[in-house]
Amino acid sequence: MLKPKNSAKPQSNNSHLAGEYFVAAELYKRGYSVAMTLGNAKAIDLFAEKGLRTVNVQVKAISFRKNVGWPMLKAKIFDRIVYVMVCLNDENTPPTYFIARADEIRDKVKEYDSKGGYRGILNYGAINSDEFKSRWDKIDAALLSPDASAV
Repeated sequence: MLKPKNSAKPQSNNSHLAGEYFVAAELYKRGYSVAMTLGNAKAIDLFAEKGLRTVNVQVKAISFRKNVGWPMLKAKIFDRIVYVMVCLNDENTPPTYFIARADEIRDKVKEYDSKGGYRGILNYGAINSDEFKSRWDKIDAALLSPDASAV
């Protein structure tokens, strides 16, 4: 008879989707209507709307703090998008959120060549500060900027 696995560790390929749902819930709690986009390798994960204005949100998620950071390349960081990096943490710890504009994180991404090709990472330590941690106000500010879409 097979024993069920007792592993509480989530599958890493599901962390991004979980991150999107957590961010959508946080935005909803803050009065936003949220639409999720579908598909892989998309530049925008969520549209956050309030007062007939919309902000584009890209979510990056990792499962645990022991991960070094969020994989991303400088060339794939676009202006007019707000980035929310999520560390999902274990089941006893709520997710940790770091919010940034493109111009705030682009230079913090470290890029390098590897056997698998050109890669980049935004290190957890590079954004683990009050400048980014739980800064949901940056999404409110983006909503008021000329870059926000108006309905």
